[in-house]
Amino acid sequence: MKRRNRSLAPLTALLTATALLATGCGATGPTPRAHTGPSASAHGEPGGRAVPGGSAGKAAPGPQGRSGPLLRLPGLGPATLREVPADTRQALVVTGAGRDENRGTAVLYERERPGRAWRPGPTWPVHNAVRGWTDRHVQGDLRSPVGVFTLTDAGGLLPDPGTRLPYDRGPEFTAPGTGVEGEPLAGAFDYVIAINYNRTPGTTPLDWTRPLGESRGGGIWLHVDHDGPTQGCVSFTRPVMKHLLRTLDPAKKPVVVMGDKASLRR
Repeated sequence: MKRRNRSLAPLTALLTATALLATGCGATGPTPRAHTGPSASAHGEPGGRAVPGGSAGKAAPGPQGRSGPLLRLPGLGPATLREVPADTRQALVVTGAGRDENRGTAVLYERERPGRAWRPGPTWPVHNAVRGWTDRHVQGDLRSPVGVFTLTDAGGLLPDPGTRLPYDRGPEFTAPGTGVEGEPLAGAFDYVIAINYNRTPGTTPLDWTRPLGESRGGGIWLHVDHDGPTQGCVSFTRPVMKHLLRTLDPAKKPVVVMGDKASLRR
């Protein structure tokens, strides 16, 4: 699927470069008004959180070594595993170093079909929000939300690198200014994948609809790392972002499982 046609007429006027940075990432800016739209989607419950799959959290214990098959996703406790949909075949597990830490690692796990063993990919370094993680994200708390969220939509300033996800390209993805540690943000939104936290799945990452309300924040993305922590997003090196865009497949119902180690082990 290639570049989507934008149907939200008021969106362009609202999404100046300054307003774009009022997402979970980048420098602080004014909060844009929410657009009206559907509050739920077939991709998940309102806000985009993955609908629990039940059987995904009941897999029999199996070998957890990276050299052999994984019958369940490692590092995740029963409560987190129950949130992973049973039909998911791609799970990007982002593990923060600590509750108040802004660095971590990520691994993309894949399986041939539900019920089969997971195969891990390489381990990648990531940045998350400057103040770490939270179970209840609110606008401006400078923490990344903990949870399991579907991944359905992508975009960026640069051309589509060959993704199967709907991809929205446009100048609104320009990221001027500096990050929370004074590092330049240029190029941070060259490639983005929307994390379906408090957004309507199936829309451009630039859609400002907030089903849970504006106070619960939004605009939480996977995006290109700018050598510093984010305001709420998770950032990867540019080659990894291109790899994720080319690898994630809507037919495999991809999700991101994200949080600090202790939270994910619940």
